[in-house]
Amino acid sequence: MASNEDKLRDIQQLIERITSSDRMRSSAHFSQAVHRDEPILTTGRQMASYLPERYREMRAITRWQEEPGKRGHWLSEAELFYRQGMFMADFEDDCPYHGEFKSYYPTYNAMSDRQLRGYFTWRTRVRHGDIQETSLSFVYLYIYELLNGIGVTRAEEGFERLRTVWRAYREFSPEIDRFVVPWLHDYVIYHGLDPALLEDDPTIAFDRALLRLVQASTPFDPQVLENIDELTLEPESESPAAASSDPAAPARETALPLPPDSAREGELLEAIDALSTYRVRLARLYHDSPDDLRHVACAVFVRLLRYYRKNRVNGLIESLFGEQARMPYTMFGSAVFFEPHLHADVDYLLDPIHGYRCRNGRWECVRTYGAHDKSSKLGAVMRAVDRKLRAALSYPHPLKEQKLPKYLGEMIDKEISAWLSWKEAHAPRRVDIDLAQLAGIRRSAAEIREALLTDEEREDTIGMPSFDAPATVSSGAVPQDCSRSERSEDCLSTEETGAGASKGIELSARDAVMEPEDNVAEGAPDLGGAGALDAVERAYLQALLAGTTPTVPAGVSEDMLVDGINEKLFDLVGDTVIEFGAAGPQVIEDYEDDVRGVLAS
Repeated sequence: MASNEDKLRDIQQLIERITSSDRMRSSAHFSQAVHRDEPILTTGRQMASYLPERYREMRAITRWQEEPGKRGHWLSEAELFYRQGMFMADFEDDCPYHGEFKSYYPTYNAMSDRQLRGYFTWRTRVRHGDIQETSLSFVYLYIYELLNGIGVTRAEEGFERLRTVWRAYREFSPEIDRFVVPWLHDYVIYHGLDPALLEDDPTIAFDRALLRLVQASTPFDPQVLENIDELTLEPESESPAAASSDPAAPARETALPLPPDSAREGELLEAIDALSTYRVRLARLYHDSPDDLRHVACAVFVRLLRYYRKNRVNGLIESLFGEQARMPYTMFGSAVFFEPHLHADVDYLLDPIHGYRCRNGRWECVRTYGAHDKSSKLGAVMRAVDRKLRAALSYPHPLKEQKLPKYLGEMIDKEISAWLSWKEAHAPRRVDIDLAQLAGIRRSAAEIREALLTDEEREDTIGMPSFDAPATVSSGAVPQDCSRSERSEDCLSTEETGAGASKGIELSARDAVMEPEDNVAEGAPDLGGAGALDAVERAYLQALLAGTTPTVPAGVSEDMLVDGINEKLFDLVGDTVIEFGAAGPQVIEDYEDDVRGVLAS
């Protein structure tokens, strides 16, 4: 094996051969300058001399720490990061790095000197408002600094900088939403900031929708509040409707009292619709027969509330969306985070059913633990109600049948039957007018009036203008001033009184003399709304029609995207176009041709 002296000798000979060539000496790669203080070959230690002194001082902060009069101890990786970060909090550099840096938990300790200078150069530009695309690990490292308060003077400032870099960099890497959105949420709670800063947080939006469903269900089933923490949501006073919904009360044909309370049912259906993958309030049947679909859908939901309460371990809402519980909580999970001091004891209420508590530095969270999204099971129930009610009403736009649990099908059938029976029994009397007999009624009335007049009364009427006799005879009294211009329903009565009443004649205001606007046909729906579909919505629909998995842009909720498409196409199709099935969203088979026509336009 050659010694180090032999290797150095060989290198020196190679350099002499290169420099002795006339051709190489005249090459542009060689200059006349001589740098006698810079060796041709350098070692790693010699390269370190090119680092600014601040970096070497930071590197001197190591995991092994010795304190006078105490035993030495090892720092955790998070504490080492915190100490080094605080030391470099105000440092700036100007040495761009164009390589790649990847680390699962990036820290200063994980970077080479060159990467370290590149990171601080990028951070310097970010702090001056220039957020450029770089290694994603650099971005996470900067976010870790903000979470740890490195370079931050006030919590409000830290939140704003954290939100700014997130909004800017998600355009390059949308996947950062997965971690940064929960960290923003934790930052507000940890520092006790205003919950209004999280107005766009999907967790809060879900909590509000769930709370609205609980509150709307309570008048019909007070036991819905059983699993809601008493400290975060006080039950409302029981209403008469709630008292009548006692599970111990005798069973009745319908789950809801009749006549229906349209206001309460409307609130309940709106709350159901917000958490259902099937938007029943956008259905064509709801547009044409809102009272029918509203009452039956709410009645089925209330019946399911009682069924789950009696036959299942958890109630319906808990089974669909999870049960409220108090669980240990880790702030800034999956981040490099260090607390130099224990957090003060605090209670923080994010919303009425979602709160946090810190005691002795340990956090707990009270919230609903489960699926925080619209429920496909609830959507299947609402779709089944819509389909069965369409069939019972012989509605011209049926929905394709899907498999249902037997008990659910029976519930829906009972509620439809009870509603339609009550509706038929309480339907307003239909009154029809036979216009062909009006002239005869007027003549008969005139003859009767003439026969009842005395001689003096006849003399008094001489010279007065003549009016056609009214067609109404009620209780023997005949109105004297019913002009032709008045609507016939003001002058006609179905009571058979006096000789002037025509037997067997049914009177209807609808078939009487109509106002001009009653004869104007309604215009066709404006089909131009379909043109409002944007490129993302069109691509989504095309993918569904092609049977492929549609692409949802980063930061966009698929539920909101589907709702937007359904709303835009409602004027054209008059019904929900996309529904969520077991395999995910799909265009309803009956409307596929309509959707293709829209996309082709």
